[in-house]
Amino acid sequence: MTTPWQRLPADLAAAMRPHLPDAVPAIAGAVTRMNPAFADNAGAKVERDVRTAVQVALDRFLELAGTDEPALPPRIREVFVALGAAEARENRGPELLLGALRTAARLLLRTASESLAESRPVAVEEIIDLADATSAFVDELASACTDGLTRQLREQAGEGDRRRRRAADLLLRGGVPAETAREAVAAIDWPGLDRLVPVLLPPDQARDARFRFAADGVVAERARDAVLLLRAGPRTERSALAETLDGREAVIGPAVAWTDIPDAVRLAERAAELTGAGPEPVFVEDHFAALALRGEPGALAALSARRLAPFSGLRPAQREQLLATLESWLRHWGSRTAVAAELYVHPQTVSYRLHRLRDLLGSALHDPTARFELQLVLVSRPWS
Repeated sequence: MTTPWQRLPADLAAAMRPHLPDAVPAIAGAVTRMNPAFADNAGAKVERDVRTAVQVALDRFLELAGTDEPALPPRIREVFVALGAAEARENRGPELLLGALRTAARLLLRTASESLAESRPVAVEEIIDLADATSAFVDELASACTDGLTRQLREQAGEGDRRRRRAADLLLRGGVPAETAREAVAAIDWPGLDRLVPVLLPPDQARDARFRFAADGVVAERARDAVLLLRAGPRTERSALAETLDGREAVIGPAVAWTDIPDAVRLAERAAELTGAGPEPVFVEDHFAALALRGEPGALAALSARRLAPFSGLRPAQREQLLATLESWLRHWGSRTAVAAELYVHPQTVSYRLHRLRDLLGSALHDPTARFELQLVLVSRPWS
């Protein structure tokens, strides 16, 4: 098979070589100036790398003239593979390199044509052959650069996956020093450690979860399931998760501090045992009471935190008064007289406290499920 460079003029190398000392820096400088991203990042190393690549490419182009050799032997190809890999490490895509190669191709054709024209007339057919050979040669350089960039991106992706798995395993294991956990999440570009939502998924959902929640979640794979740990935020609102995880047999735990992840995962496991797997997502918070009645201390603590949150901003004495009144009111089925007698206060005082409770609890005070959960929390609470 005839190569494009077999048709190059026999005197091309002799005509061009005297011009290489000037052509190499000229082409390297033009490549840097004509591609803004190169120019913005230009430094001694970048300029040196570009000049080396130009020198290697021009030398090889002249060696090819009149031969049927492959464009790039391994030692030459690796120069451009390394150039592509360096671009990937700088978080730049292939566009910059391809633009640089287009610039270099135009200047190579011009240099070759002008070098020949200095010693003799150049036929149109020779210019066409030069253009074909230049284009084919630069295509090979582009292929090598793209290969290097792709290899590096693949390697970086593998390293990124490893770091994400490590972060997931550390958080799931629990008991790790805070600094170790922070370093692990910093390595995957999380801004810090905040509240997390654990989600249990079937093992075959792990890959999809990694893709779907790449920016906000990490996945730990276990023998029986996969655990997705999501940073709390808009994507972990109940409505958003219900829609995203519909049909995926997901069990969604409560949002907790990163240190409480093992306990939250345990609650999700118990909820899965309680409800059974189904296509619709299971929210553990809907089953806190049932889990608490089955002796899960984590469920009672989570239920208490949830139901007593409206009281957190009160003074301790005021908080105790209102909680005692609420517990008595629930137990006596709303009888103010019975509450007043039990607490040794005037019925008007009970009325005032109930008005304050309605302000704090809103509709929960009249919702049967909420009332049951409040009563469970209050009767289980150690009174001071």
